[in-house]
Amino acid sequence: MTIISGVLMTFLVLSELKAYLTPQLTEELFVDTSRSHKLKINLDITIPTISCDYLSLDAMDSTGEQHLHIEHNIFKRRLNLDGHPIEEAKKEEIQSSTTKKQNETAESKSKENEPPICGSCYGAQHNETHCCSSCQDVIDAYREKKWNPNTESFEQCKNERKLEGEFAKKALEEGCHIFGSLEVNRMGGSFHIAPGKSFSINHIHVHDVQPYSSSKFNTSHRINKLTFGEEFGFGHTNPLDMLEVTAKETAIMYQYFLKIVPTIYVPKDGSPILHTNQFSVTTHQKSAMAISGESAMPGVFFSYELSPLMVKFTEKKNSLSHFLVNICGIIGEFLNKSHLRNVSNVIFDSRWNFYRCWTS
Repeated sequence: MTIISGVLMTFLVLSELKAYLTPQLTEELFVDTSRSHKLKINLDITIPTISCDYLSLDAMDSTGEQHLHIEHNIFKRRLNLDGHPIEEAKKEEIQSSTTKKQNETAESKSKENEPPICGSCYGAQHNETHCCSSCQDVIDAYREKKWNPNTESFEQCKNERKLEGEFAKKALEEGCHIFGSLEVNRMGGSFHIAPGKSFSINHIHVHDVQPYSSSKFNTSHRINKLTFGEEFGFGHTNPLDMLEVTAKETAIMYQYFLKIVPTIYVPKDGSPILHTNQFSVTTHQKSAMAISGESAMPGVFFSYELSPLMVKFTEKKNSLSHFLVNICGIIGEFLNKSHLRNVSNVIFDSRWNFYRCWTS
């Protein structure tokens, strides 16, 4: 009994010590009046069956401001179909597809030290100095003349199709690992990863997946990490981490509706206050096949809105006097029990001796 009592007392003392060393956490809820202008999104997502060259990461806010090809501190790493890296991750720039093509063209020309080439507009030029350097330039020139463009006969279009064909060959033969962070306006909005080149037509966001159809793309994915701000070890800052979704059919649109709650964490040791966000999530999926007339495209879509309330967590040290009182109480209780047990043993022995003398 003495050994069992000692073990039990040691366990209770250690439990009290752990409780004392664990900071007390208080939670407050109040209206968010902060004036932060940006929301940081940290993401790490793997698309195992679509190549990096064929995936676009786009973001927009609730005001309709669209940011095509958002890749600020975003890296893409090519993977084979077994999930192994093919090459080192490459950082992408934030720019539209048109700007990207122009930059690539300018870089290639500067490297070759060649003067700019003035492409033919095939009779649709405004004047003698008007150049059509890309397929889109020729098409725009024809539309201004209200002519019907035949892209099969335009040299610019033929060259661009050859380049697109090279990318298209490996579109379904590789995977892609997309990770990094991006900053968006601090308001409700959305971002998505979807196949095809993204662009806007009359303020409508579309993706061009040619020469494939939407039914060719398997949008299985794994969310390795998704957070809005820093992590602080508890709460709901990363409920989607390590979520793996396997599509049972092609052309599936996966939607994640996120409710973001701004959060402040105040450490007990005087460290800087941590500003972060918690979020809850609701998921939905639907087929992107045009069977119901509902607009959809294959991909992984995240829509988020911010709560007007803020949560504040504050760490506080536990009272040393309270800890000492609890320790003294545990030790005193066991000593008291031991004393009573000794007294009871004396009484039992005296009664037994009296009984033996009386019977003899």
